[in-house]
Amino acid sequence: MFNPKQVPSDIGFYLAGFTDGEGSFNVSFRERKDYKIPLKISLCFNISQKDPVILSLFKKHLQCGSMRERQDGVWYYEVNNFNSICENVIPFFKRFGFLSAKKKRDFAKFVQISQIISDENHLTYQGILEILEIRKEMNDGGKRKYQDHEILRILRDHMPNT
Repeated sequence: MFNPKQVPSDIGFYLAGFTDGEGSFNVSFRERKDYKIPLKISLCFNISQKDPVILSLFKKHLQCGSMRERQDGVWYYEVNNFNSICENVIPFFKRFGFLSAKKKRDFAKFVQISQIISDENHLTYQGILEILEIRKEMNDGGKRKYQDHEILRILRDHMPNT
């Protein structure tokens, strides 16, 4: 079982600082016809670099996630397993933290959304509205596959009484 207190402080603060500048906490929606509510909501922590050495430190010390090399030669480390997010990623960054206000804000919103999912409120229309509202300010709006109005349309089509 992962324990962030077992991560050496110098490594933990280094990785948190690296994440402060280069990492990303994301929430995504994917349409899934086989789900009760036709949307899968996923949380992901990721970071990419041309040199895989630092990314392998993340994998080693967070004890989760995967690494892959893209066609352009850039390496990508990501954690998108919900249990690993809750049990490894969130406790790690709660312990080591960030200096920038932006990353602190994005991480706090990421944690908020993880709690909504843990409580299974993401399976309700109101819970999805709450996630959409929280997500608006993450990553400065970012590039999204599904815009809020598209997500709401999918929900209305599936849940006409909302």
